Parts: sequence; C-alpha cells; structure tokens
Amino acid sequence: MSASSNGSLRRTVVLPADVDLHARPAGAVVRAAAQHEAAVTLRSNGRQADARSILQVLALGATGGSSVEVETNGTGASAALDAISGLLETLA
Repeated sequence: MSASSNGSLRRTVVLPADVDLHARPAGAVVRAAAQHEAAVTLRSNGRQADARSILQVLALGATGGSSVEVETNGTGASAALDAISGLLETLA
C-alpha cells in the first residue's frame, strides 16, 4: 500500500490468470465498492474507472493476469482498499 500526496491510498493487484473482469466479477466489485464510504478508483490498461459504475469497470477491459491499481480516498479508505484489493485478487 502506498499513500499519495493528496491523502489517497493505492495498491496494485493482479487479477487471477483465468478471470477477466466481465459482468459477474465486475458486478461483485461494484457491490463491494458501494459498501464503503470512501471513493474507489480502478486503473488498468491506461483507463480509469469509478468502482461504483458497472459500465466504467467493464470498460477497463481487464483480463486475467492484468495489473489493476486500486486507489481509495476519504473516510474508511484503508478498509475499502483492503476489501477491493482482496476481492480482485481472489475472483473466481
């Protein structure tokens, strides 16, 4: 985990090799992000997505083995970072 100068927290995770971030896994990410007050942003393939938007998460085009940067900011940022990062690493 790293902290940026604006107070946000960041962590880079790798999607499991056999899991693309398609509708079902993306939906799980969106539901998990909605449970946290902190803003959650995902970055992959040169794209950025609000983790609460299914369309934006799908548009990342993240495939198995892709690196995804998770950034959180605001109240509960650390808990949100742990939850979303952990979910992405263990998607099946």
